Amino acid sequence: MKIVAQVKLMPEAGQAAALLATLRTVNEAACWVSGVAFERGVPREYELRKHTYAELKARGLGAQAAQHVIKKTRDAYTTLKANIRAGNLGRPGSKRRVRAESKPITFRPDAAQPYDDRCLSWQYDTRTVSIWTTVGRLKRVRFACSPGALKMLREHRRGESDLIERDGVFYLIAVCDVPEAEQYEPGGFIGVDLGITNIATTSTGYRAAGRGLNRHRKRQLDLRKKLQAKGTKSAKRLLRKRSRKEARHAANVNHIVSKTIVTTAERTGSGIALEDLTGIRSRVRLRKDQRTSLHSWGFHQLAAFVEYKAKRAGVPLVYVDPAYTSQQCSECGHIDRKNRVDQATFGCRSCGTLMHADDNASHNLARKGEAVWTAGRESRVPATP
Repeated sequence: MKIVAQVKLMPEAGQAAALLATLRTVNEAACWVSGVAFERGVPREYELRKHTYAELKARGLGAQAAQHVIKKTRDAYTTLKANIRAGNLGRPGSKRRVRAESKPITFRPDAAQPYDDRCLSWQYDTRTVSIWTTVGRLKRVRFACSPGALKMLREHRRGESDLIERDGVFYLIAVCDVPEAEQYEPGGFIGVDLGITNIATTSTGYRAAGRGLNRHRKRQLDLRKKLQAKGTKSAKRLLRKRSRKEARHAANVNHIVSKTIVTTAERTGSGIALEDLTGIRSRVRLRKDQRTSLHSWGFHQLAAFVEYKAKRAGVPLVYVDPAYTSQQCSECGHIDRKNRVDQATFGCRSCGTLMHADDNASHNLARKGEAVWTAGRESRVPATP
């Protein structure tokens, strides 16, 4: 199982300048390689290397850095092609798709640059790294991380690490290959109903209310509107300072919720049944004032957090079809659109069962999870990239 560990670099002033110059240089080179690839119809990596490698070396890039720049560019086009094929950029002829296909891919000056063990070495005892830059190799660059992350780096770090810069701070994103725990046979399943009003509701009675997170998002949205309307230098500086604050807060909430769900399942010897909500944003039609809430909904991130935590704990996890789970009575099985009285209330027209709508849906999901597991169907958990 692939897990990333993020460590914060604490370079000295001269080292920071070298790292910044390196990122700017390699990403400028990647933009040039992207232009060459676009002109030549995006050839295979080996052929692209023949047209660009010598120039990259002349620009001051080392052999491994040049190879990584070419591979990074080719991978970006592979991702673009996959998104087009999946329909993520709209239908053929749509403005978004035409815009993506009509020009070369560009890279931000602070975009991530991959490093392998030839360009980067770790000294865990002293918490330093030795890293290649365009001005030479920097040694004894200090880094900071949690004790858990350091332990994971020592035992499981494999493959490449990415150097990134965010708001003047440098980070290394290291890939760790952590072995999965042996999966046990579940004694039942915990259904997890995901939503916007309630982030997650489980069939065991746990409910993570989304009221606080939604208020936080609204405050951040209102503040961004005011600062953007003001348009002064201090307003733009504050916008940069507050960038990603909402995303960090939402990720923290999702970590807490996912840890609670997985811990409960592990303690009770149960499995987890999650809704497969793939493509829901394109299927659901909402009023204009509701679209911000829908597109801010982090259900995919929460599901990803639950998935990797479940794998580490050996908890069985299945994705189930959520169709009719909000309209079907969990007691008698009667399905009727009128069963859903309002957003929070479920009242069965057949047997008279009255309960919270999310609780009812979670019980239906738990039953579907058991059916999928018992039937021996192939799990629909997305493959780990």
